[in-house]
Amino acid sequence: MGSHQLPEIVPEESLEESEVVELPLRDQPVAGMSELITDLTGLKNACAQLAKGTGSIAIDAERASGYKYSQRAYLIQVHRKDGGLHLIDPVPFKLEDFAPLNEILQSCETIIHASTQDLPCMREIGLNPTSLFDTELGARIAGMAKVGLGPLTEELLGFRLAKEHSAVDWSIRPLRQDWLIYAALDVDVLLELRDAVEAKLIKNKKLAWVNEEFAAILASPNPQPKTDRWKKTSGIHKVKRPDQLAIVRELWRVRDEIGREKDIAGGRILSEYAIVAAAATVPKNINELKGISAFTRQPPELLKKWWDAIAIASANPELKIKGPPSDAPPTQMRVWREREPVAYARLTHAKARLKEVAEANSIPVENMASPDLVRKLCWYAPLPDLAQVEAALLKAGARKWQIELIGPTLTEIQFETEPVVIAAEGGEGGEPAQPE
Repeated sequence: MGSHQLPEIVPEESLEESEVVELPLRDQPVAGMSELITDLTGLKNACAQLAKGTGSIAIDAERASGYKYSQRAYLIQVHRKDGGLHLIDPVPFKLEDFAPLNEILQSCETIIHASTQDLPCMREIGLNPTSLFDTELGARIAGMAKVGLGPLTEELLGFRLAKEHSAVDWSIRPLRQDWLIYAALDVDVLLELRDAVEAKLIKNKKLAWVNEEFAAILASPNPQPKTDRWKKTSGIHKVKRPDQLAIVRELWRVRDEIGREKDIAGGRILSEYAIVAAAATVPKNINELKGISAFTRQPPELLKKWWDAIAIASANPELKIKGPPSDAPPTQMRVWREREPVAYARLTHAKARLKEVAEANSIPVENMASPDLVRKLCWYAPLPDLAQVEAALLKAGARKWQIELIGPTLTEIQFETEPVVIAAEGGEGGEPAQPE
């Protein structure tokens, strides 16, 4: 017989230390949920119930990002204490149909998680909150490390959320029941989560800060699409020549036109990998284009559109690639270092010092001072005193709490002339350089 080894004896306290306690799972909304509302009668009944409720209203929206070109809402979830939890399909309704719900929203505080993502599509259907509590932004400013809805719920409320359907196509009809339950859970927790986040903010003396942020979000218009979005094509750093960049530009433009017309996400029409592959190859005719693996299975009518785009690019390789001259600060540190070494020195000191301020206040640097704001303050001629720095920050859109926090630091670095080493520099270390 072979020899037998005795099992290793593990001390009881070691077992306790290594044991991972799994939090309970909430897979059904505690508040219950209505049938999906698809007609005016259902919407009026929901509004009547919500009007009888008390306190804040939690609201969320589901879009079909990655599937549709538009960022419209395909589901609206609303929850209020004593007012029920309601799921609304916004597709069948007209703008004026949401006026009663908007009136209720404007009568109280609205709770949204990551409001800058959902407010544009809510405003599109006539929902315009006038008082906001953003649980994601509040948690971020409170100093919490993980601010996604799931991790935040686990840390503050002590249970897990079922999150199986975060990337589904919400434009599909009929919507599946398990998807609707998932969506209901998102607002089911928000009333509790709002109070837990507020308690953290009060404890850390930051409630006034977030109130300024929430007011600024509500006062801001929906963001407009950025110009020259083709320059952000994934993998564009692999092509350098003007003729190659022109191919990226034209393929992106045609893809965008098709996507807008048919309401299909660009990546489902032609991948960014395919765009860059065509630009790197510079095909001389449609057969060479078809020979690129990413284009082999393209329908003939689309293949012709892609080839026509490449032909336009070949005829106009320099057209609008560089764009008009701009006096805006560059985004790449290398450009600062080479073109404006003294401004570069100011920027390195600003980055280093702001990092210290952020750590001391347990807040992400970008929430305390946006990178664009810091670049603007460091790029132009130095400002001589705190009053002028504060005035510049206010003009750039900084809030009062931000100015009080970063104004002295940004004043102190105004006349630095020698750079300091910073941990990471934008545009360095192999990061792709975008066309200017």
